[in-house]
Amino acid sequence: MNKLELQKIANEVRKDIVTAVHAAKAGHPGGSLSAADLFTYLYFEEMNIDPKEPKKADRDRFVLSKGHTAPGLYSVLAERGYFPKEDLKTLRHLGSYLQGHPDMKHIPGVDMSSGSLGQGISAAVGMALSAKLSNDSYRVYTLLGDGEIQEGQVWEAAMFAGHRNLDNLVVIVDNNGLQIDGKVDDVCSPYPIDKKFEAFNFHVINVEDGNDMDQLKAAFDEARTVKGMPVAIIMKTVKGKGVSFMENQAGWHGKAPNDDEYAQAMEDLEKAGEALCQM
Repeated sequence: MNKLELQKIANEVRKDIVTAVHAAKAGHPGGSLSAADLFTYLYFEEMNIDPKEPKKADRDRFVLSKGHTAPGLYSVLAERGYFPKEDLKTLRHLGSYLQGHPDMKHIPGVDMSSGSLGQGISAAVGMALSAKLSNDSYRVYTLLGDGEIQEGQVWEAAMFAGHRNLDNLVVIVDNNGLQIDGKVDDVCSPYPIDKKFEAFNFHVINVEDGNDMDQLKAAFDEARTVKGMPVAIIMKTVKGKGVSFMENQAGWHGKAPNDDEYAQAMEDLEKAGEALCQM
């Protein structure tokens, strides 16, 4: 796919995120929106997957370590054809299979249940090691939040991955600079993130704008050339990207828009979509 096609899909993913969280009257829009471009690039360009065979043995795996941003993952899975888009409106509803965190037992396309912060990367490392032991060719991707990497378990997993030279593992950090309690560097600074991963024997790729498809492509193309060590992609993003009143606002980490805010958000995204159609 070309850049414009991916941008249009990412804008639809953002609409889906806002719609799902509004319908649920709960959820995490901020970090879902910051990672919408990343979700789109992974599922429409980077990963070897097939919605018709969500459990095929040689598929690439993805673990959403920051599991609270499930609305972003669900939205891209729906856009990719894993399940009907209409089901997004059942997010967090009683009896729905789309609950607040990913569930591998009930949601097509979800490779690991997650939500307890810090644990997803450990699962991803285990998958990558399994592929190496079995001589399988699939790659494993995991997305972490920059607040999440304050968890110690993240660095235990990183130490193991670097020690075992897991070059089939790509760890992505969504560095939007905000977590539930405010700025990450005020709460408990994780910086410098790149130097920390380098210390654990990772090849590190810094992405200045993780909401730009060209920069994401360059990062993942570089990641595929790396041999003998895992890759960490540290991407700077904008929390709440695409919705004017949510951008760079920590308060939208875990809050649903009311009816008026939903209308404004959709207006923002409709205008963005129209601008893309004119390009």
